This record gives sequence, C-alpha cells and structure tokens, in this order.
Amino acid sequence: MTVRQTSSKGQFQPALAQRVVALTVTLLALSLAGCATTTSPDRMSTGSIPTLTKPVDQMSPGEVATATDSMGRAYAKTPQNPQIGIAYANLLQASGRAPQALAVMQQVAIANPTNRQVLGAYGKAQAAAGQLEQALVTLTRAQTPDRPDWRLYSAQGAVFDQLGRAQDARTSYQQALQIQPNEPSVLSNMGMSYVLSGDLKTAETYLRTAAQQPTADSRVRQNLALVVGLQGRFDEADKIARQELSPQQAEANVAYLRTMLSQQNAWKQLAAKDGGKA
Repeated sequence: MTVRQTSSKGQFQPALAQRVVALTVTLLALSLAGCATTTSPDRMSTGSIPTLTKPVDQMSPGEVATATDSMGRAYAKTPQNPQIGIAYANLLQASGRAPQALAVMQQVAIANPTNRQVLGAYGKAQAAAGQLEQALVTLTRAQTPDRPDWRLYSAQGAVFDQLGRAQDARTSYQQALQIQPNEPSVLSNMGMSYVLSGDLKTAETYLRTAAQQPTADSRVRQNLALVVGLQGRFDEADKIARQELSPQQAEANVAYLRTMLSQQNAWKQLAAKDGGKA
C-alpha cells in the first residue's frame, strides 16, 4: 500500500512519517517514466535503442533485474542517449538504487540540457533521492508556460507535500487537473495530500473519484484501500485490496496496516482529528 504522513497536528510518529513519504514518492508520484513497448529488452545491437516489454511498475523483481542489466549495457555504450538514460534510471529506481539513478540522470541532463523530458526525469530522480529543493528548481526549469506538462505539475505537488507546503502542493495538483481533467494519478496524489493533513474524509472523496476513472491502476486503488483502513473500516479496505492482489498480498497489506497503526498509536490520533472513533 502507498501511504503518506500527516501534518503536525494529530500526526503520525516520525518513523512512520518517513516510511510513508518514501513509499508514495517511489510508487506513484515520482516514477521516472512508464515505458510500454513490444520490443525485447535484449536487443542490444549497435545503433539500436533497446526498449521494454511492459511498464516498469508492472514487472516482477526478476524482470526488473534482467531489464536493468540489459539497459545498463546499452547505457554504457551511449550514455548521452536520453531515451536509454531515462529508462535505465527508471529501472534503477525500481531496484531501490536511487543514488545511482540520480547519477545517471545527472549525466544525461548534462548531455541534454534543454530536453524537457530529461529535465523532468532528472527532477524526479532528485526528489526520489531526497534532494527536494534542487528537484523543485529542476522541475520548474522543465516546465514551459506555453506548453505546460501536467506530469511536471503533479511531480512538483508531490515535492511540495514532502516539504510540508500543503497549499502549494494542492495548487500544483489543480494546475495538473486543469490540463488533464480527472487524471487518476493526480487525483490520488491530491487525496494523499489530505492524508498528510489528517483530513481522511476529503482524502477518501478524491481517492474514490480517482479509482472510478477507467485508467486508474492498482496503486490508486491500494491508496483508497489504505485510507479506508485508516478510518477503521478494515473489512472494506480488505475487500478493495483483494480486487487486484493475490489473497496473500492483500492479507499482507491489511496485516501491515493493522500492525503499523498499532505500533505507532497512529489510529487513535487520526480518529481523534477526523472526528471518528477507534
């Protein structure tokens, strides 16, 4: 499940807050790219651009490892290629190697200083590596007033949320939604922003709207399951979680949520702030 921290009033404990933000950034708001093609990642002939058979977030750990090795060899041959560099950094990020992903994107950005896609991916890599202020600068550079990119606004919003600037974050999400109405990933980020401030009812409203969109993916629905669970409706959360996960995965998610809230005493704090009863 993807979660975020709450604000200073009625907040999660610090250790939980750090875990929450890290998971959100990695899984939804700041993914570097989603490559979906039909070419085998093993096509490494000179002059060709290797591609991926499916989006990185849909790969198994074994598939990520294989694709990372293949894309790494392609990157070694042509480190200035923006398409290869972004794909390689995305795979490294999925492998938990954020510092290396950042180093790759730094080199690609040096070689392609005016490429918007590269600058956007570089800013997201900076944020994933914890360089939040630098990420905002890079993402702002990538944005252009005449052709604004909703993905960059959404990424900026996620960074603002991590910096505790909730109003700036929600303004960025609204800017993204003006360009891409009802985009489920942005609605989900908006919902999780309200989780940060402890407003679970508003968060659930945004997440339910996000989950109802035809293009909503599993991560959006898992966020909804999380927020429902945070309000103590574990049976409903479990039902939502089981719609797309295996029984073992769903059970693990709900068990983790119960344990997390119990250990951190977070449920009582959230319930008190949200007007509910534990």
